[in-house]
Amino acid sequence: MTAWLNDETTLQAGAAPHHGAGLLALLRQRAGDRAAHVTAAGAAWLAGASSCPRSTLSRWESHPRSPGVLPCGSLFDIVSVPALFGRRMLEQLWAEGPGSGPVATHRGRTLLFASPGTAQRLPSLLAWEEWGTGPAAGSRRQRGGLPPVLCHGTGDAVTVPPLTGGADTGGPRWVVAPGTRTPWLPGPDVLLWACVRAGRSAAPSTTGNSIFPPADAGANVYDVSRRR
Repeated sequence: MTAWLNDETTLQAGAAPHHGAGLLALLRQRAGDRAAHVTAAGAAWLAGASSCPRSTLSRWESHPRSPGVLPCGSLFDIVSVPALFGRRMLEQLWAEGPGSGPVATHRGRTLLFASPGTAQRLPSLLAWEEWGTGPAAGSRRQRGGLPPVLCHGTGDAVTVPPLTGGADTGGPRWVVAPGTRTPWLPGPDVLLWACVRAGRSAAPSTTGNSIFPPADAGANVYDVSRRR
């Protein structure tokens, strides 16, 4: 795959909507707006998740404002959480942690791109922390419950936002767009840390009506950021 990634001239001018400019040239022009638009290198990385990267890039060149569907498990896994909780996770990751990889939103949920294998390991780590199983979790659900954390890995597929635009269409959009061919992706330990911190940061609420219960003083919580 390395050969064709270096040969960007194989992507011909897509059509009249780009006025003769290829998709990668268009993305280079918009590289400064990484929150809304994928860079040329980021597009190449995303396409690498598909079984036919050349065809994927050609399709995106023809329809750069259309969402795509990519398989999980090879280049990335996806951790999906409710939008508000995802925002709190990002605040923790960027303020006190190592940062995040690409992040998107879709249908009221935040999609965090994670390292391959996260979908297999994170659920067991969350269960170990009594996030969603056991008697303690049952009592928490009775008091309001914690948000569901969905993990998508090998055998799953995810809808990715358009490479350009898409923010005003009501569909999926990028919060942190891919910007390199080798983006850093958080693993299960980092995302576990972010989940725990985000849950604790929301309780108690200043209004007294938080949807999150008080932190369990007996829970096993490890600050993985200090191990780096």
